[in-house]
Amino acid sequence: MSPPVSSLSSSRLAELDSFILELNRAAADVILPLFRGAHGVVNKQAAGFDPVTEADKGAERAIRSLIAARYPEHGVIGEEYGEDRPDAEFVWVLDPVDGTRAFIAGLPLWCTLIGLRHAGAPVLGSIAQSYLGEIYLGHAGGSRLVSPAGERPLKARACPRLTDALIATTDPEACFTGSELGAWRQVRAAARLARLGCDAYAYAMVAAGTMDLVVEAGLKSWDIEAAIPVIAGAGGITTDWRGQPVGRDGGQIAIAGDRACLDEALISLRRAAA
Repeated sequence: MSPPVSSLSSSRLAELDSFILELNRAAADVILPLFRGAHGVVNKQAAGFDPVTEADKGAERAIRSLIAARYPEHGVIGEEYGEDRPDAEFVWVLDPVDGTRAFIAGLPLWCTLIGLRHAGAPVLGSIAQSYLGEIYLGHAGGSRLVSPAGERPLKARACPRLTDALIATTDPEACFTGSELGAWRQVRAAARLARLGCDAYAYAMVAAGTMDLVVEAGLKSWDIEAAIPVIAGAGGITTDWRGQPVGRDGGQIAIAGDRACLDEALISLRRAAA
């Protein structure tokens, strides 16, 4: 699912851009009082550990409430409360706290992901780290960082060689299958430096030009759709492990600031592509 150059008018995009900022601030109002506090974590799984907190649930409720009040005809897909009109012309795709494990550990690497589909394709998105006061947002026409210091454009950096790249994934031992883990290790062996456990904040760093490549697997739509327009607007690329556009179901993804770096990584990733 590639972000098209939107058919929406500039005035409509500006309206929706303003609204996505409003949604992020409403989510932050719920999340921040619970961060490093009594967040009420519970395990969603009988086997293994899949945490959810009151921040996850409360923030998604707040976002959905604002969407229903402003745009009742829009659909919503969210991690915590499922689908509502997923085939609508406009559909919001939500992950209120991406990186819940980081959240419960008190690490400011979790993000709020809010994406918007129009006619089935992602056209607008945001990656917010509200504890740091940062909202990375944009569309295929351009992306920017909104923070207490003001606003500045986002631009992915040139890094044509994987040997020079700073790369990331969340947790290779937990998130990758055997063949996927082997592919990651090959990419890691070639890269200059790797960071783990950054979740979606690593996506924002590719858009900001401080990281070069993120490799993930097993993602859901709400884990990635918000990032696709932000990365595109900063001049980066988001694909699956075959180098094709990311599908609606998420799955295996690679985000890069430089196409040449991505192409080198895909030599290994394609061998484990689903």
